[in-house]
Amino acid sequence: MPDLQQPLMIITDLDGSLLDHHSYRWDAATEWLTTLKQRAIPLVICSSKTAAEIIPLQKRLGIAGAPFIAENGAVVERDGQRTRLPDNTLTYDALCTRLAELQTTYRFTGFHDFTEQEVSSMTGLTESEAALARQRDASEVVVWRDSDEAFDRFREALSADGLMLAQGGRFWHVMPAGSGKGEAVRWLLAQQPVEGRITIGLGDGPNDAPMLDAVDYAVVIKGYSKTPVTLSRTDQQQVYHTAHYGPEGWREGLDYFLTQPQ
Repeated sequence: MPDLQQPLMIITDLDGSLLDHHSYRWDAATEWLTTLKQRAIPLVICSSKTAAEIIPLQKRLGIAGAPFIAENGAVVERDGQRTRLPDNTLTYDALCTRLAELQTTYRFTGFHDFTEQEVSSMTGLTESEAALARQRDASEVVVWRDSDEAFDRFREALSADGLMLAQGGRFWHVMPAGSGKGEAVRWLLAQQPVEGRITIGLGDGPNDAPMLDAVDYAVVIKGYSKTPVTLSRTDQQQVYHTAHYGPEGWREGLDYFLTQPQ
């Protein structure tokens, strides 16, 4: 088991994990957040949220300036530099242009098509927060309105264009192929090597599985998604499934791995 004396890094999803799925509060995690800060243990956000959403949240959490992963791994920011993965090439505008072409064949709507008011009503965010959610760098959030059969064809069409789909807690995310939370975590760790570092990841949704496979210890927080979080790793002794949702489960996971009798 890891302990607080070792060089640790905590990598966490936000919605449904550190943040409550409904209220977006993190009260139950406050004690651990204080402990991590006191011990200078890096807390890396790895979320479907945009950089515009994450930066003010980092300030409220007391971790301003820390590296973070945004848009499900399509964007990584470290040392004030923002990188689109992979290869820093696909812009949001270029992605939306291609999706607009596909909208002539398939029925779906992206955040690009919505107003702040519409995003607010779908997510529970305030309109100002919804505006931040629409400030995207490399991926698009889509609401599917077509058949399951059409969805399979849509996925194939995206693949032919070097794009992929990731399932979030509420929506589908269109991203560059080869990106994702797991790839982003591995890229970030390679940029900042630390001898003996131990990583603990926490997430609740299917899109968190690649991230949870990329860390040393994984906390699968009980979630609301109908799709289970399926990990490919086989070291089950280093995986913990919580009994609680959201920040209560977040706290439970760190309690399990970091306060066990040694």
